[in-house]
Amino acid sequence: MADNPSIVKICIVSSCGGHLTEVRALLPVYEEYEHFYVINDRIILPSDMNGRTYFIRHSERDMLFFANLYEAWKIIRKERPSLILSTGAGPIVPFTLVGKLFRIPTIFIETFTRVKEPSLTGRIMYRLADKFIYQWRTLERFFPKGIYGGPLI
Repeated sequence: MADNPSIVKICIVSSCGGHLTEVRALLPVYEEYEHFYVINDRIILPSDMNGRTYFIRHSERDMLFFANLYEAWKIIRKERPSLILSTGAGPIVPFTLVGKLFRIPTIFIETFTRVKEPSLTGRIMYRLADKFIYQWRTLERFFPKGIYGGPLI
């Protein structure tokens, strides 16, 4: 947890591309809180992400997952967020696992592109996340304990 419990600090973990676009659709909600980003590829950043973004290795369900665990450990120990937020994909799994060691809750939002069936990350995060939100009612049967939130974009 954050050193001062009254201060909210959000760690936003995302793959590049559509997942980052989705989670940034929530910027009006989290911009009033201290926050930083973790993404898995070097991209040209929007100005508001400059100076508050960590770049980690891109893992595709391979041995780099363990490198991501170590990177998550270092970043979470340094930043001490009070919340982890993600719309996917892969990088959220190691961050959630490390976050659990520090008792940091995770909110996961299943990606907008999954209308009929869950993503692999969604199926994993349904079991790991403290709050799980899906964007299409057609996914309710896969995530009965999840929360229907409607489309972000």
